Amino acid sequence: MIRFQLDLGALEAWPSDKLPGFTDRLLEVLPSLQRHACSLGREGGFVERLREGTWLGHVTEHVAIALQRLADIPVNLGKTRSVSGEPGVYNVLFEYRDEQVGLLAGRLALELVDSLLPKELAGARGLDVLSQERTPRTFDLAEAVQILKRLERRTGLGPTTGSIVEEAGRRGIPVMRLDEGSLIQLGWGAKQQRIRASITGQTSFIGVDTASDKDLTKTILRRAGVPAPKGVVVRRAEDAVHEAGRMRGPVVVKPLDGNHGRGVTIKLTDPEEIRRAFEVAAQESKRGRVIVEQFFEGNDHRLLVVGGELVAVAERVPAHVVGDGQSAIRQLVDVINADPRRGEGHEQVLTRIKLTEQVDAFLAAKGMTVESVPKPGETVYLLGTANLSTGGTAVDRTDDIHPDNACIAIRAALSLGLDIAGIDFICPDISRSAREIGGGVVEVNAAPGFRMHLKPSVGRPRPVAPAVVRMLFPEVETGRIPIFAVTGTNGKSTTTRMLAHILRQTGRTVGLTSTSGVYVNSERVLKADASGPKSARMVLHDPMVDAAVFEVARGGLLREGLAFDRCDVGLVTNVQPDHLGLKGIETIEDLAWVKSVVVENVADTGTSVLNADDELTARMRRRARGKIAFFSLRGGREMPGFLRRHVENGGLAVVREADAGGGEIVMHQDGRRRLLMRAAEIPATLGGLAEFNVANALAAAAMAAAHGVNIQTIRLALATFGTAFEQNPGRLNIFDGHGFRVIMDYAHNPASLNALRDLLVKLRPMYRRQIGMVTVPGDRRDEDIREMGEVAARTFDELMFREDPSRRGRAEGEIIQLLGEGARRGGASEDRIHRVADEFRAAEACMAMARPGDLVVLTPTEVEDMWRHVLNFKVRAFPEASGRLPEALPVLDPEPRSIRPRYLEDPQSRRPHA
Repeated sequence: MIRFQLDLGALEAWPSDKLPGFTDRLLEVLPSLQRHACSLGREGGFVERLREGTWLGHVTEHVAIALQRLADIPVNLGKTRSVSGEPGVYNVLFEYRDEQVGLLAGRLALELVDSLLPKELAGARGLDVLSQERTPRTFDLAEAVQILKRLERRTGLGPTTGSIVEEAGRRGIPVMRLDEGSLIQLGWGAKQQRIRASITGQTSFIGVDTASDKDLTKTILRRAGVPAPKGVVVRRAEDAVHEAGRMRGPVVVKPLDGNHGRGVTIKLTDPEEIRRAFEVAAQESKRGRVIVEQFFEGNDHRLLVVGGELVAVAERVPAHVVGDGQSAIRQLVDVINADPRRGEGHEQVLTRIKLTEQVDAFLAAKGMTVESVPKPGETVYLLGTANLSTGGTAVDRTDDIHPDNACIAIRAALSLGLDIAGIDFICPDISRSAREIGGGVVEVNAAPGFRMHLKPSVGRPRPVAPAVVRMLFPEVETGRIPIFAVTGTNGKSTTTRMLAHILRQTGRTVGLTSTSGVYVNSERVLKADASGPKSARMVLHDPMVDAAVFEVARGGLLREGLAFDRCDVGLVTNVQPDHLGLKGIETIEDLAWVKSVVVENVADTGTSVLNADDELTARMRRRARGKIAFFSLRGGREMPGFLRRHVENGGLAVVREADAGGGEIVMHQDGRRRLLMRAAEIPATLGGLAEFNVANALAAAAMAAAHGVNIQTIRLALATFGTAFEQNPGRLNIFDGHGFRVIMDYAHNPASLNALRDLLVKLRPMYRRQIGMVTVPGDRRDEDIREMGEVAARTFDELMFREDPSRRGRAEGEIIQLLGEGARRGGASEDRIHRVADEFRAAEACMAMARPGDLVVLTPTEVEDMWRHVLNFKVRAFPEASGRLPEALPVLDPEPRSIRPRYLEDPQSRRPHA
């Protein structure tokens, strides 16, 4: 879908029924709108809406669709919705086939609607996309449609590629366009196949190279027992005359390596004609070499072979005119070219006839010119070759071919090693064996066009694309790899990494996108915030990947949607009040609708995994697709009623049953209760204390189980997933090398900081003081920033507030000020609050304050750089001072010397956290 946002401004007060004559003028320009059903679901429904009164954004949507349909682009879908809280602003959406054509259709629709407005409203704010002073206000519909057609011809797919893409879509095989031409990826990851027109990734280069050498082709064909004409390669005109004389009959002169019938002259006997034909052929030959070969008498046929199967036969008729006794040949050609089925090149079913020097020479041999007037009913051929690219026509003969001729064509394709081949076959009657009546294969073409078979001039169209798709993807194959999509407010990154770790234990090559980058197994191929659809498409392009795990963030969903049409397993971790007030998401319910997009696009055979402990997430079961599964920290007696009913009905649920030791993780599936492991056995949970990582492990286990991963594999993988930076960067990473403990965790909203606080409360008896560095992105609401400060005040003994590196529109110092207001509201005295704007200097200050027995918690923005700073922090001798903020901050090494922690001589500091 194309989406643009339209601000009607003053036109919000002018729906269609209040604009004098607008509807009548619109229907006069675009009568096809009378067939639009609109929301009423019946033909004429849109006209009823116009008469009743509808706003111009809705009108523009229908006009954009109508313009594309006039340009022969089959689109239907559209939708227009007002933007909440912004009167007169609308999101206008409509379907497209080619992106650039769709964008242009939207612009032209705006122009057309604007041109029909009363003069006093013309160019109103938001509707006129051109200069508001343009005059006169006119719109040329015919020219607009031609512009769309020209752009579609330039950027759209040709008939051969288009037919294969359409068939792949019918089979449910994903399609991705790789360039502005015809290079197409069918399928995802390791199951992908690629095509360019009728060349596939399986097409033999040797076969293509051999087919381009017509002399070598005939030699190989004759060795395989395929009837083919005798011929000789010559470099001079006199040699052509000499060799033709030796063949004792009519000959064909053509370039050794030409195509589309260019430079081919047939049925020659006169030496002078042969000399002229040699010059024409030499000009079309890349190497100046020309073939003189035996002429086969008969009709010209194209036999299409795909994967060793004959799928279509067409008889090709050379470009010709039929006389009326009054019109010259030139005039008759003009009449033929007026046929709307004819266009330039391969854009239409047929190609326009061009009066070239070859046509002049061919007519001259008959004693005619383009000014000659044929007799009534007289057929005058304009060329000796029957290629569609030179204006020929095609008659379907698939049902008429003799089995011998079909076998000859198949043998020819296989002899050259081509998976798809167009066999040029000459014989007097295709329904009789060429071995009996004469004729045979005169040429084998790699990358044959499908036009003549898809839409023959006469006869039944042949659906040849299914044979190509069937060859690339046997009937049971869809070209899809399993996709696991994870969204939610908190826990996405850790859950995706846990799940990828589980899937790798099954032997799969896993592509992972997360906020820290794009990974293929353990290799990071892109360092970036890769939680959007662009990064996901990178994974789907990767030919090594056979399972994909995607972190799906709110921003990418709102900006571009999903990178896939459906996923196998979708997960929503939770929905918390974060990012509100951005991009039209004003309430937590709005945010839940955005997050639910993932589970609404789960395959019917897949599974939607939901957090049973989060009310908004649990409600999504009403609109989630596929089977429903849950995860919950409230197992056993604490299990909520709806979850208990789900389990009793055989549904999948992974729950934590609490006890004093951190609890047991239990899997319910098909009415069975199985113990997965104790929560404390997962290193990332810190002995079961970090409940947020227990929840993440439950979610990852549920996703894996939903896809059929066995319980032993899940148990092994989770038992080896810890807090190491290399395994889960920026999420509960622990360093014990400075005489005090440092925890680095990306807690970026009140909900995630509260979750971290729950852990720190449990750890408090272990530490003398807890020192925390806190910030929040500047695009959050004021109240969210204050709440972050309030939570920090209840969590840490010493507070360090800093600025986000990108303040996102905030004034310098504003974030720190709001955090301070929240901290004071949370009961923090001013002497506990410290302020250092720079992220790294703030972290240095926190570590400089720390003493043995302290815990420093850093919530970074630049995760990798912060970890490097932690490793390379230089510890001075601990003074007896109170540990307040030092006047001089410690110095960092400019470059890290080692990624290994440098332990102090204190034996207690030699034991880093496992």
